[in-house]
Amino acid sequence: MIARVHLQAGAVGVGMTSQRVRDRLIERLRENGIRDERVLNAVRTVPRHLFVDEALAARAYEDNALPIGHGQTISQPWVVARMTEALFERDPADPPLQKVLEIGTGSGYQAAILAALGLEVYTVERIGDLLRTARKRFRSLGLNIRSKHDDGRIGWSEYAPYDGIIVTAAAPALVDALTEQLASGGVLIAPVGASGGQSLVKLRKRPDGEIERSDLASVVFVPLLSGLVDG
Repeated sequence: MIARVHLQAGAVGVGMTSQRVRDRLIERLRENGIRDERVLNAVRTVPRHLFVDEALAARAYEDNALPIGHGQTISQPWVVARMTEALFERDPADPPLQKVLEIGTGSGYQAAILAALGLEVYTVERIGDLLRTARKRFRSLGLNIRSKHDDGRIGWSEYAPYDGIIVTAAAPALVDALTEQLASGGVLIAPVGASGGQSLVKLRKRPDGEIERSDLASVVFVPLLSGLVDG
């Protein structure tokens, strides 16, 4: 069930941010293999143009990544949809997806999509300025998302374990601290590889604690960095 997103003035959009333009994006996502109607409805509902600078709002519903400052980007809608869809692709014996950790809040868009799907969302961002802006967006849309200014590579152990973890930046290898915070039957979705290109990877923690891996797609993400930035 899609959680209610409280759209404030300007959220519905006109012109290049109108519902018609959003619907065209949904059709492109369907054509490119996104099948989960819950995810498509969340992408249709969450106003992506409010998660980019006003100067870029007219491009918000293109299927492209866009800059958000500090050398970071808002991921292209297909990548957001595929990562979200993969969280829901679970073994029938696994627990239902309820609590999700996101590493790399960025603009806040991915976290908003997860919250719009009715999930309990925790998100960590190392760049203070991005996190402050994302929090304002969450409040304006009435989204109850827990956020933290911290090094995402260490996760957020206080609320672990998580049914799902999404990592929105790439590392050469997955960080053990994150897989340790997965619940039994939980899945982690992350880009893994060098800066020139990565593989979007899905990990599932089996009941015996072993990790199963499958590769979903080729992607390009900004690097997963350690440490904090206050600016």
